[in-house]
Amino acid sequence: MIRGVIFDLGSTLIRFDGDWPQVMTESQRILIEQLHQEGFVLDREAFAEDFRRELEAYHLERDQQFVEITTGFLLRKVMARFGYPSVDDEIVRRAMSCMYAVSEARWHPMEGVHAMLEEMRGLGYRLGLISNAGDAENVQRLIDKAELRDYFDPILISASVGLRKPNPALFELVLEQWQLPAKQVVMVGDMLGADILGGQNAGLRQIWLTAEADNPANRAHAGTISPEAVAATLAEVPALIRRMGRTEPRRETHA
Repeated sequence: MIRGVIFDLGSTLIRFDGDWPQVMTESQRILIEQLHQEGFVLDREAFAEDFRRELEAYHLERDQQFVEITTGFLLRKVMARFGYPSVDDEIVRRAMSCMYAVSEARWHPMEGVHAMLEEMRGLGYRLGLISNAGDAENVQRLIDKAELRDYFDPILISASVGLRKPNPALFELVLEQWQLPAKQVVMVGDMLGADILGGQNAGLRQIWLTAEADNPANRAHAGTISPEAVAATLAEVPALIRRMGRTEPRRETHA
């Protein structure tokens, strides 16, 4: 029997319609402009390059250690190197909000997401959400923009917890809150290395959404991480979960 379903957010429930390199460049330009308006005197080109390198190093580290360091923390590190070792929390919050506004404008609900979630809720499943992200407020705004909040309890964001999928501890937090065994819960997500492997390591059932099948991170895991079920669209998810409820979980073991 399946009693609970955990969803990923990005490229699972919402989709991105922009060009990431362009969005990142514009985001950093807006960030620096906001800091300038706050009164900080910065070499804009040098600051942008330093912050870009810091982000790249962070992206590599987080995917190896499965821990989350917030983007705000990285901004503070760079600000300190440019002569501002103590920056007010509210200034950092405003700067992050301005930076992420660029990408937030390009995220939209996946086709059929609300109909699928209504069906799942009507069938009595408990619904939770786990998102890997460097800024919790960014994710909260995306959830509200897509009108998804009322469907999920709990909502876990790696920036708030300090851990990233596939760390099984994130999934276990949901199981503990729901008081459900892992075999009665399904993980639905688009990333093999985060969502599917994480679900497997925590003992959950899994459905891989193939919207990001061509993502280099997914191609790297092709043939080594095998999801229990595969869906091309969200509309397929309820039937797959009902089918899982009638079958025993497949055994997966990963070092």
